[in-house]
Amino acid sequence: LGSTRALARMADSCYSGKEVKQDKAKALRHWELAAMQGDARSRHSLGFVEYDNGDHDRAVRHFFISAGMGYNESHKAIKHIFEIGHVTKQQYTE
Repeated sequence: LGSTRALARMADSCYSGKEVKQDKAKALRHWELAAMQGDARSRHSLGFVEYDNGDHDRAVRHFFISAGMGYNESHKAIKHIFEIGHVTKQQYTE
């Protein structure tokens, strides 16, 4: 599973439980590996997991990284999080 695309797809399947038995820990490992290889969507997915787990600061960092890589959904997530008050104005305008 060295392919970034394969890692991301496996993570998606493990997280959702579709096609394979649900294993969120394994999904996170695969997303982390894919993100380290430069996959913006995997980085974005990590942001959502962190946000759902209540770690808004870490989530925002993931979203900023993937947004910087051009992933538009992360721009939308940052804007939404700013609107509900979990991102400071300074962070949002960087």
